Amino acid sequence: MEFSVSKADLVRELTLSQGVVEKRTTIPILSNVLLEATEDRLLLTATDLELGIRTVCPARVKRPGAGTIPARKLLDYVRLLPDAELHVRFAENQWASLVCGRSRTRIAGMSRDSFPELPPMPEPLAELPAWVLSSMIAKTIYAISTEESRFTLSGALLIFREGAAAMVSTDGHRLALVEQREGLAELRAHYRALIPRKAMAEILKLAQEAGPEATVQFSGDENHLFFRFGERLLISRKLAGNFPDFERVLPREHPRSLLLDREEARAAIERVSQFSDERSHAIRLRLAAGELRMHSSLSDTGESEESLPVEYDGGDFEIGFNAHYLLDFLRVLDEQRVWLHFKDAQSAGELRPAGEDAGYTYRYIVMPMKI
Repeated sequence: MEFSVSKADLVRELTLSQGVVEKRTTIPILSNVLLEATEDRLLLTATDLELGIRTVCPARVKRPGAGTIPARKLLDYVRLLPDAELHVRFAENQWASLVCGRSRTRIAGMSRDSFPELPPMPEPLAELPAWVLSSMIAKTIYAISTEESRFTLSGALLIFREGAAAMVSTDGHRLALVEQREGLAELRAHYRALIPRKAMAEILKLAQEAGPEATVQFSGDENHLFFRFGERLLISRKLAGNFPDFERVLPREHPRSLLLDREEARAAIERVSQFSDERSHAIRLRLAAGELRMHSSLSDTGESEESLPVEYDGGDFEIGFNAHYLLDFLRVLDEQRVWLHFKDAQSAGELRPAGEDAGYTYRYIVMPMKI
């Protein structure tokens, strides 16, 4: 195999594959990227057996073929080269020779024969704006469980139905639910699947690289999920198991509600939480007519209190929350004002953006804490 490729093009596509490449593995081939030169393009493939990515960049192919090179080493080296054309040639012994200007390097590769085959993408089930998918991921990925034992909670539930797409995540202490209907009138597929957190993180990178006008084609088979952004394809294994019946925990009544300025609330919580317990991150919220007081204390460090003017007239009330859980929501919210709803001190609170339109719903449910 022999080809020439732009250094900038190769760095861009190699960078997108780095999140997929297995860095600590007992299977050496999984640390490599598969390079396939054909006609006028170079295909790059990486996988860790759970997640796979295939990207493309233009190339001048002198001799078609395929081979693999350590992905991290290749990127680290090529990134340091001058912005010029890179010439790559694979020898029969799987060593790759790289020539760029006055730089000449040889890298030991491995035969493509032992590189895992990625499944082909079935016919697309849905096509939607890439920003819709990336927005739903950003608004739910932080609520995914980090406990390995809670396997079905280590990803998010993706739901497609006619004219709408939704995503739900939970770690057992909080739940994030976003539904998007804007721009999805043509969506006809009915589909539910659990997407692993790692796949969601890679989708965010691909959507950002694709740009605001891009679309993503989605498909799935018995074991895999497929996301195609133009000529880039991400393949993920589905998470097995059943996601909890999240609709049962959604509050149905809100006797108490207050309206907050998002930035004011975020900044106040960040300051108060500096004196919260390092394990629980608990802060106390005290409500009175027109005022919200936030308080935290550490016996050996100090205490902090903030007072915010709010729209509230539901009577005096006190409740505790994990400050980090509240901040996670406030940091990804686009709207400037947010509703905070309560029933009582023992029931879950709910945060929602103020001024939601008919094409968008975002609900964040947080369990209270005893303080």
